[in-house]
Amino acid sequence: MRTLGTVAEAVEFRRNCSSPVVLVPTMGALHAGHAALIDAARIRAGKNGTVVVSIFVNPTQFGAKEDLADYPRTPEADLKICAERGTDAVFVPTAEEMYPPGDATSIEETALSRGLCGAQRPGHFRGVCTVVAKLFNIVRPDAAIFGEKDFQQLAVVRRMARDLFFGIEVAGHPTVREADGLAMSSRNRYLSTDERARAAQFPAALTCAAKETNPAVIISKATDLITRGTGSSPEYVAVVDAETLEPLQALDRPAVLAAAVKIGQTRLIDNVRIAPSHGKI
Repeated sequence: MRTLGTVAEAVEFRRNCSSPVVLVPTMGALHAGHAALIDAARIRAGKNGTVVVSIFVNPTQFGAKEDLADYPRTPEADLKICAERGTDAVFVPTAEEMYPPGDATSIEETALSRGLCGAQRPGHFRGVCTVVAKLFNIVRPDAAIFGEKDFQQLAVVRRMARDLFFGIEVAGHPTVREADGLAMSSRNRYLSTDERARAAQFPAALTCAAKETNPAVIISKATDLITRGTGSSPEYVAVVDAETLEPLQALDRPAVLAAAVKIGQTRLIDNVRIAPSHGKI
């Protein structure tokens, strides 16, 4: 494993790489969910391919009152996980490298990013698209792996890559969960013992509600179960088309039940996929 500290080193590294190159973009504070993404990248890259993990806490996707300053940073532990998973290179740029003086260009996807988290976090997906586009241009991967826990992010990045003709396959990986069902997230470490116990009721509520057959009933049931189980009202609960993310009135196509809830100071998101037959898709 080689740690790349500058954009120039990353570009030079890419020139010398064997194809395919698979990128795993992260903000660090790596956990078993990220390890699963790295493993999936290795399988996709093959024995002779190259796996690159980027670690960058991107300031442009945080709102003014969000947790940029407090976002967990564990560089030594992150590099250890990358080494253990057989990562070929770790790209750790600085904010000054990614956003040099005078930087005035951003990228915004305007369809899939409107609802769900996009409605709750104005500008968030503009920051995501901008930094991912920069990473794509620096690393020049053949494919990139994103976790399906951030389902809207995955959809938005796929659309951006398609619309801007990056020629990069954007692949999703199933959500990795704790033993009690809570989706793994770097922000889970913010939760107190009591909050952690309540957080486990969040995915349980979604799983239970997703068994219903009408989107309106699903939303109502999920909202009630989340509120009673976690002690917090959800920021949103929605049943949307799995491709367009448009709200659904009937389960006549593959769908996603998506929700966000804030427990204490920790914002959690999760989703459950729903097929018309109610089987997993």
